[in-house]
This record gives sequence, C-alpha cells and structure tokens, in this order.
Amino acid sequence: MFVLGIDPGLSRCGYGCATRTAAGFRATAAGVITTAAAEPLPRRLASLRADLVALIAELEPQVVVVERIFFRSNAKTAMSVAQASGVALLTAEEQGCEVIEYTAAEVKLAVTGYGSATKEQVQLMVARLAGLPEPPRPADAADALALALTHLGTASWARTTTSERVVSPEATAERHVAETASGRAKVGAR
Repeated sequence: MFVLGIDPGLSRCGYGCATRTAAGFRATAAGVITTAAAEPLPRRLASLRADLVALIAELEPQVVVVERIFFRSNAKTAMSVAQASGVALLTAEEQGCEVIEYTAAEVKLAVTGYGSATKEQVQLMVARLAGLPEPPRPADAADALALALTHLGTASWARTTTSERVVSPEATAERHVAETASGRAKVGAR
C-alpha cells in the first residue's frame, strides 16, 4: 500500500509518499509544492490543486493522509493553512483515494513516542524509520513523510479511520503519560 502524506500549507505544502515492505518502511517520494505569494489567492489555490492532482496521478497512493489543523494563535496563518488543507482533502477525495487526518501530536507520538517532539526529532525518526541516509528536508517534507509512516502502522491506533477514533489533546497526553510510566523511553526528555 502506498500512502501519501500531506502537510498542508499555501506557500509550502509538504508531501511524502511511503510504503511498507517486508524489510520495513520505505520512502518513495518527498518534497514541497510551492505557490507564489504575489499571486491572487484563487490562483494559488488552483495551482496547489493542479499540482496535487498531478502528484496523486503520478504516485497512485491508496490513502492520502492530511495533517488535521490545530492552531492556538495567528489567525492569518491558520486561515491559509486551512484553505490549503481543504484543497488537499477535496482533491484526494475527488481522485478516489481514502482520506485520513491526524493531528500533529498524534503523528509525533506515533513516530517519536513523544507527542511534543521537536521538528528535528521528527526528522531524525522519519529518517531512521524509512531507512534514509539523512533526515528529510525541508521540515514540511519530513512532516508529510511522518504522516504517511503514522498511517502505515508505527502505532496500533494509527490503523483506524478518523471517524473511528476521537483523540483529544488530553487523551493523547494521558496515553503518553501511561506509556512513559510503563517504561517506554521518552524522546526528548530533559
């Protein structure tokens, strides 16, 4: 199964495609789709959609995983990311892919074992899990690969669809506390 992860953004939209083999996980593509900030918003969204359609046609993923938006501040950034996320969700659905969403905390927990891991820790673990010689760059591409790896099964809870799992930040924190108490090492512990 090929899984395409999408880290939505209007200026920079990360993508990463991965599969699971008998030897483990394998990254098959990763990069960033960019749009020109000087262009009008509708043209930027149309450009993003066209690039996503071409990417899905090229990679032929069975599942597209999009990061679920969660912002506490900066409404301007939240709006553009939400618009890009909507384009990604719609495009994947229109292309006949199964569409799944995970929050950043869920992905960090699945990939690093710690829901508050840093970008650098995520990049290092993505490289390790996917057998890459160095961490993927830029961070948007690493985040997108982390989404794909999460769905491919780096954690048992990642195998359910969005409608089957309701995970609040509090539940994620409780799960992490329980895992840490059970003896699992916490990545990034100070």
